[in-house]
Amino acid sequence: MARVGKRNKAQFKIALQESTVAPGGKHVEILGSYDPHQKVAVLKEERIKYWLSQGAQASDTVYNLLVSKGLITDKKRAVKLPARIATQSVADGPKKEVPEVVETKEEIKTEEKIEEVKEETKTEEKVEEVKKEEKPEEVKAE
Repeated sequence: MARVGKRNKAQFKIALQESTVAPGGKHVEILGSYDPHQKVAVLKEERIKYWLSQGAQASDTVYNLLVSKGLITDKKRAVKLPARIATQSVADGPKKEVPEVVETKEEIKTEEKIEEVKEETKTEEKVEEVKKEEKPEEVKAE
């Protein structure tokens, strides 16, 4: 896949290229295009089938695209992240959980009340447990 298009509006050409040529170098043949924003793929199906029969190998992403379009009847491949992206995600640290957005003040108040009731019941349970533990000791002392 060769990226074309404007910034933040990427489109890709699906190109046949020799493995010895640089990724941005000369293409043997353009086999289609893909717009990831609209999820539209325009493919030259006959030429793709021809080149695959001649031994051409599709990248993982193109292979998955061909599977989803029905040109290849097989399972999709796991796409490997490039090293620069994999190291960025590790450097960013673990993802933080984002709290759910509460839309109204009433929901906030009810959630606060629920938390207060939970805290109160926990403290009441602890007080009852402490009282139960103290009573047998008092009975034994008498």
